[in-house]
Amino acid sequence: MMNKLFKILVNYFVKGILVVVPIGLAIYFVVWAVKALDATLNLSNFFWLNPQTGQSFYIPGLGILTVLILIMLAGVFVTSFITQPIYNWLERWLKRFPVFNFIYGSIKDFTEAFVGDEKKFNEPVLVDMDEQGLKKIGFLTQKDLKKIGLPGEVAVYFPFSYSFAGQLVIVPASRVKLLKMSASDAMKLVVSGGASQL
Repeated sequence: MMNKLFKILVNYFVKGILVVVPIGLAIYFVVWAVKALDATLNLSNFFWLNPQTGQSFYIPGLGILTVLILIMLAGVFVTSFITQPIYNWLERWLKRFPVFNFIYGSIKDFTEAFVGDEKKFNEPVLVDMDEQGLKKIGFLTQKDLKKIGLPGEVAVYFPFSYSFAGQLVIVPASRVKLLKMSASDAMKLVVSGGASQL
């Protein structure tokens, strides 16, 4: 009787873990990221001081609000006042600083891959890796590599499971097959190590 009760309790505990751990960790990481960003960019520490103690007065959420307003104002400014030639001139000027250009260019390309006009991670593909039938899920990022002397080759990005890192691989276009699934579902499937529901 006790053995049966113990098994039932263990079963309930395991089912509880399957529900609580993913939700808890997701909430924890979101809250941690928001708090870290808010604390880093919160200007209330510099501009508002308590007159009695002289200590800085922290206003929660002001950092996030500041970032959102700055992004919105930058979008309005770029859309309404900066023409494409001026934007191109500014980018050419920024490219004169090698280290800054490398960091800026990498972040810009990565950002545009997800939210720009030319999203890069929106074509999930299945790639034949060898003659033994090994296949990998990736995202087609470049369809034409003639400019670098690789006609008939394409660039495929393979994200790693349980990680935000990945690997870029050049493969023959004939080995690449488009998948009938959304980019977000494909990314979840790969990042979860194949454990995500199809």
